[in-house]
Amino acid sequence: MSAKPNGVIVFVGLALVTFTACNGGDKPAPAPATSDSPATASPTERVVGPLSPADAQALSTMNDRLKDYIDLHTKLESSLPSLSKDATPQEIDKHQRALEILMRNARATAKPGDIFTPEARPVIIRLLAAVFGGPGGQQLKASIMDENPVGLTFSVNDRYPDAVPLSSVPAQVLQTLPELSEDMEYHFVGDRLILLDTHAHVIADFIEDALPKE
Repeated sequence: MSAKPNGVIVFVGLALVTFTACNGGDKPAPAPATSDSPATASPTERVVGPLSPADAQALSTMNDRLKDYIDLHTKLESSLPSLSKDATPQEIDKHQRALEILMRNARATAKPGDIFTPEARPVIIRLLAAVFGGPGGQQLKASIMDENPVGLTFSVNDRYPDAVPLSSVPAQVLQTLPELSEDMEYHFVGDRLILLDTHAHVIADFIEDALPKE
């Protein structure tokens, strides 16, 4: 799959870096994280920011839901037989589909907004609008639309269609959004931003009208 800049299976909280004026050649100091992050979390320079305290608090609600999702994912995946390092494509596919069934059953009542919370959604939409409205924004959008599977319909908890390619997501966009664990990826489908569980191949959540029209 394209555009996989994520880390290991650890929830990684959103980190911000702001820049202050240099006095006497001193390096600018990083701002504190917008939510509590594990010691293993590494800071990421943001394309858009810094965020206001209210925005950071709104995104922390998404971070909390992501952690709950990943905890469930890890628990269910650990209940399956482990794949060997020499697993065949058929064995990997069987494992993935078994995890898909477990995740879909465990989240049978899942709906939009369960992870992209009502508090976080408007902040994410505004951040994306700033990225695509900034220098080079049109080129970024064009690169996404080159691979965007426009017209695909789906619901939360659906399997992402095997025959449909995944759109790539530019680094500038990924550096604007909350960081994800290795198992999770952002992709655009039409103007929707989806959160894809790559091990289960399931759409965990999505945001409507996330990709600006202009």
